[in-house]
Amino acid sequence: MFGDLFEEDYSSVSDDHYGKGKKLKTKALEPPAPREFTNLSGIRNQGGTCYLNSLLQTLHFTPEFREALFSLGPEELGSLEDKDKPDAKVRIIPLQLQRLFAQLLLLDQEAASTTDLTDSFGWTSDEEMRQHDVQELNRILFSALETSLVGTSGHDLINRLYHGTIVNQIVCKECKNVSEKQEDFLDLTVAVRNVSGLEDALWSMYVEEEVFDYDNLYHCGTCDRLVKAAKSAKLRKLPPFLTFSLLRFNFDFVKCERYKDTSCYTFPLRINLKPFCEQSELDDLEYTYDLFSVIIHKGGCYGGHYHVYIKDVDHLGNWQFQEDKSNPDVNLEDLQNEEEIDDPLMILKAVLSQGSNLIPVDQLGQKLLRNIGISWNKKYRKQCGPLRKFLQLHSQIFLLSSDESTVSLLKDCSLQGESDIRRNDQQLLKTLTSEPPGLNDRPSCPHWFDINDSKVQPIKEKDIEQQFQGKESAYMLFYRKSQLQRPPEARANPRHRVPCHLLNEMDAANIELQIQRAECDSTNNNFELHLHLGPHYRFFNGALHPVVSQTESMWDLTFDKRKTLGDLRQSIFQLLEFWEGDMVLSVAKFVPAGLHVYQTLDGDHLTLCEIEIADGEDIFVWNGVEVGGVQIPAGSDCEPLLLNVLHPATSSEEEQCQQLIDSPHVFPSNAEIGSVFTACAIPDGVILVNSAESVGAESWTAIPREDLKKTFREQGLRNGSSILIQDSNDGNSLLTKQGKWITSVNEIDWLQVKNLCQLDSEEEHVKISATLTTVVFDIRIKAVKELKLMKELAEDSCLRPIDRNGKLLCPVPDNYTLKEAELKMGSSLGLCPGRAPTSSQLFLFFAVGSDVQPGTEMEIIVEETISVRDCLKVMLEKSGLSGDAWHLRKMDWCYEAGEALCEEDAALKELMLSSGDTLLLIEGKLPPLGFLKVPIWWYQPRGPLHHWKSHQDQTNCTFSQGGVWRANSIQDAPSDAHAEVSLRYLGDVEISEDATLGELKCQAMTLPSFSEFSIPSPAFLRAWTVESRRPGRLLRVHYQRLREYKLGQRTEICLEPLQKEENLGPQHVLLRTQMRLPGKRAYALPVDLVWDTARGWTAGSLRHRVADFYSLPVEKIEIAKYLPEKFEWLPVPGWKQQITKRRKKKKQDNLQGAPYHLKDGDTLGIKNLLVEDDDDFSTVRDDIGREKQKAFALGKKKSQEALRVQSSDVPSGAETPARPRGPEASLSIHVGSFR
Repeated sequence: MFGDLFEEDYSSVSDDHYGKGKKLKTKALEPPAPREFTNLSGIRNQGGTCYLNSLLQTLHFTPEFREALFSLGPEELGSLEDKDKPDAKVRIIPLQLQRLFAQLLLLDQEAASTTDLTDSFGWTSDEEMRQHDVQELNRILFSALETSLVGTSGHDLINRLYHGTIVNQIVCKECKNVSEKQEDFLDLTVAVRNVSGLEDALWSMYVEEEVFDYDNLYHCGTCDRLVKAAKSAKLRKLPPFLTFSLLRFNFDFVKCERYKDTSCYTFPLRINLKPFCEQSELDDLEYTYDLFSVIIHKGGCYGGHYHVYIKDVDHLGNWQFQEDKSNPDVNLEDLQNEEEIDDPLMILKAVLSQGSNLIPVDQLGQKLLRNIGISWNKKYRKQCGPLRKFLQLHSQIFLLSSDESTVSLLKDCSLQGESDIRRNDQQLLKTLTSEPPGLNDRPSCPHWFDINDSKVQPIKEKDIEQQFQGKESAYMLFYRKSQLQRPPEARANPRHRVPCHLLNEMDAANIELQIQRAECDSTNNNFELHLHLGPHYRFFNGALHPVVSQTESMWDLTFDKRKTLGDLRQSIFQLLEFWEGDMVLSVAKFVPAGLHVYQTLDGDHLTLCEIEIADGEDIFVWNGVEVGGVQIPAGSDCEPLLLNVLHPATSSEEEQCQQLIDSPHVFPSNAEIGSVFTACAIPDGVILVNSAESVGAESWTAIPREDLKKTFREQGLRNGSSILIQDSNDGNSLLTKQGKWITSVNEIDWLQVKNLCQLDSEEEHVKISATLTTVVFDIRIKAVKELKLMKELAEDSCLRPIDRNGKLLCPVPDNYTLKEAELKMGSSLGLCPGRAPTSSQLFLFFAVGSDVQPGTEMEIIVEETISVRDCLKVMLEKSGLSGDAWHLRKMDWCYEAGEALCEEDAALKELMLSSGDTLLLIEGKLPPLGFLKVPIWWYQPRGPLHHWKSHQDQTNCTFSQGGVWRANSIQDAPSDAHAEVSLRYLGDVEISEDATLGELKCQAMTLPSFSEFSIPSPAFLRAWTVESRRPGRLLRVHYQRLREYKLGQRTEICLEPLQKEENLGPQHVLLRTQMRLPGKRAYALPVDLVWDTARGWTAGSLRHRVADFYSLPVEKIEIAKYLPEKFEWLPVPGWKQQITKRRKKKKQDNLQGAPYHLKDGDTLGIKNLLVEDDDDFSTVRDDIGREKQKAFALGKKKSQEALRVQSSDVPSGAETPARPRGPEASLSIHVGSFR
């Protein structure tokens, strides 16, 4: 019905297997990964084949279907080797299914490929990238199989397993005549809309009758007239396997669009179909079916992803949970005492007593990890040292081979009798190897797995209930008759009834995979090391250089990076038979000066991975002291730098010539810069430095004489930097006398001057040639001449830069050069009437009010010594305003009214005002110096504080006066206090900055509007700053002075009533917590919670505080912070996430930082997992808010497109055409004719 509507959703597909960010030489040649701990194989997604993978896994885990397909041999189906022969009748689809099922059973790979199978379907790459409906695929695949198996013993395979019949009957009420019609089915389609579950749907389909009466009579053939009748349907024949397709996708004929029904739809794990069958006299077991597969669709009707929950009937997989796998399997209660599990001696003896006594040391570490769930390095290395060293120290118990690669237990252990050892080891191993809950093969404990393409994870039976409803919900249900019993030999036996030729093929493929993995493992763990032999090098000019050639001095060695440094040293000893004395291995690197030795490698017990040796590393082999009798400086501090040193040449008369000599020199990084004089045999002079990237005379910097004792590294010099030595008595620089140091002329060497004098001119703008040293006066005079303007403008005009928005900026003084005026070549200037301000004058922009529109600013030139009061008078006079209730504010960097100019007698120069600044004329007189004028607001959050409500309105605490800020509220959204903030303006308080917060509260209580509230004392008020019309910063200390809060002149305060007095310290954080109401998308009223952050701002600390506050187990709560601007909830890391993140840095767990930025007043949603176990924190109000935001953004986008259309006269769809949805395509499988 829906064709290819379901585009694949890749949000759940990991890109780890693409090796993103990894650098492996043979990544493309790596064999497929082996199976994971479940021992089950997934199926790789070809791009859009998740629906196919889910159905194939269901068929594979239907043993009767799988074995029936296996029973068809090559004599009936043909052979894949003959598929290209023209006359051969090869039934490719069944053969490829057989091969795929054999791979899923036996091939040791994480995921199988369906490429060969889809090729047999006749699908192209486009078809494999297009997703279809799995219900449609189920019918088409069965039809293709039936066609492919015609003429074989499996011709009735589909009918035998899945075919059933339905009988529809109409019974005449008059003559009792029964008219019936029989229908065949392979799957039953059941309704989801307005139905509570599967049994409810079956009841309405096969139990309830449809009555024909009144205007809807039935024509009876026997009575030959319209009569009353009853229509019903029953299941006549039940197949061994029953498939239900759920009608999740429907069409809304009102909106004319498809939609997915995500309502709750229950289905039982075991169902009795007896009430729905025509014959009901048989035993109940004949009608009982067990659920064994659920195909799940995640997403909407236009996109999504399929995966499947499957019951492992034959117990082929390892049903073990990840948490069980990661936790130690050792049960401490079963041991005689807790010291045994902490005793590495007992653990290692127990592991070695398993199976073969002699095992490689590396495998011993792996077995230890499997048995106790933690590696040797993590649990024992700190106290016992490396594993090999521990085995060596206990040679009376463990026997190491000569090369220390294998280990075994000594037969005659002197610590205790052999029988005691064997008995204790067996008891310990029983604990170590005991299966976790769920691994026991009990009939009452079914094994369910979630198979999601390549990934296979165990799940519990109760997890199926999560797929009853939501965007990720059940789409197809598969049941099998309870009477179907599997033979004992099939249990946990993947080779059961697999044909011999497929067994041989899979065995050969597994051997080939093992060989490939061994080769790949060797390739990936081997790397190249370049050995530089000390005797073949000599030290001169600050670095190491080969005596003969690089080829003879360096040896390439391929080595396993899993081996230790001691193993590497031993291998080099064996290679260098001539070596005598100590051998030191050091990391070396090539620098421009030569080879330099950095760190010395130590710790022979460490692997090369642990000491971070990289592929292609250069290793210097020496005695650690000298090379060729010369002591070698080592380390990054003394890294040699190759510098270009320039100094004047001298004649034979020792007179300096006007020519520079450029010679390379090598200096250690930690040497003083003054050592250049000694290296160049120059007694004294001036040193100038130039970085490696800089070019030209202007990039040279002189080194002060007091800095000559600084090192080259401290001065920032690097390889390739240049140093110039110049005679201190020579005033003329030699830089410009050498042609190679003069930079080329800039490509742009002009300025554009526009005529803005409103005079008639032949030219509107001209280009004036200039350099950075050109004086602005010269440019202005040239512009006046070339624009052919009146000579009078030469005395009464100025140049003003024009920004990218066309705004005229502050005039440029005539005596400035272009460099001093910070003008770039190619920029535009406006020639304007009026003189530029002098050096003692300021050019200011000003406007009235804080809402400044572009182009409405006025301009004024004043002396920089004028006072703020006089400047205000001049601006008021120019604006045509009067009165003394005005003040000035400086516009800040974000074009808003900033701090007020409070000191009216101060000069503009003293307040650091400069030309080009913008001042705003704001109505209202400023308070005296040292006083604040604070607007006071009343803040009443929704909550249980009803007794502090207004006397005028005891039933409703919201206000409708003009002085109220309130967010838009949504009806029928219970208890969503986080979305509503009400602030009522009470009045202004003028108070000294030296007053305390308590005095501010007292003064606020004297406001006339405050008389409506019954507050006992200021201690029952909580003070907040107002930011973005919401409570912002909490002012917590009652006796702290307002000056210490640094409130500023524009701060506004809101007061919140309290039920009791509070005393918050600096480490306390006040949070609004709301408990989620079970079964509703709503929250209870907010409750204040005080969190002590003295132990850190960690999620764990917060979770403990919330759990203690609500008297809930800490692992049974979930917390999320509300983001009111986005109508979203940001979950705080859960208990399990905290455990997995312990090894990360602390700052990543700080809730003060990103992305939480937790602060006072934030709203937290609390979810009790004991009554509600989902990850949805949102409410109905949030949905409405997000929809409004989307609608607003869409409207804004449309308005912008409309403006663009008006300005460019181009259709709106021309620039950003909407991407059309792909056409619906039918699903088909191409099958040859075998009749």
